[in-house]
Amino acid sequence: MSASVRDDLLAAGLVVFDRVGFEAATVAAIRARARASNGSFFHVFGSKKELAGALFLDVLRHYHAAMLAALDPVPDAERGIACLIRAHLDWVVTSRREARYLFEISRSEWSEDVRDAQRAQNARLAEGIERWRAPLVANAEFLPMTPVMFVSQLIGPAQIFCRAYLSGRDRTDPRIEADALIACAIRALRPPDRINKP
Repeated sequence: MSASVRDDLLAAGLVVFDRVGFEAATVAAIRARARASNGSFFHVFGSKKELAGALFLDVLRHYHAAMLAALDPVPDAERGIACLIRAHLDWVVTSRREARYLFEISRSEWSEDVRDAQRAQNARLAEGIERWRAPLVANAEFLPMTPVMFVSQLIGPAQIFCRAYLSGRDRTDPRIEADALIACAIRALRPPDRINKP
């Protein structure tokens, strides 16, 4: 079975899940969207849940790639904060369907089968961020805190802010608040005497 059939099924799954949610989505609807036979579907995926898990990992990989690209070339502390927040907001807006799937539609109960792969992908993102952050912590450019706390202060507010946009409750482009989110993250992560004054 060619990789293109798998890719077609994943793309179709994303569209169908986005339209009707995971519970209401059917294998038949996904197959119809992908123009794939029943045999083709079950040759690649054992179930709708298996396709959903594979799609989750695929979307997660794309999101992580966008975030890590923001750290190349390696920026200073404030520039890195700005680059990562803008990368998150840009990805949410330009990949809205994928962002909705990752942050709004995916469910832990059906992603248990991909938990190890998810942990491995999350670890690669964390390692990439830590390679940038650790020297800056050592030079007192960042406040000392755990990597998990750092990321929650950096990206957490932007993720929460984007939820209304992803759910359709607010159609305003979240990127218009990038400067405010960046300023808040700088105050949360940088020692006060290291904050660059405008």
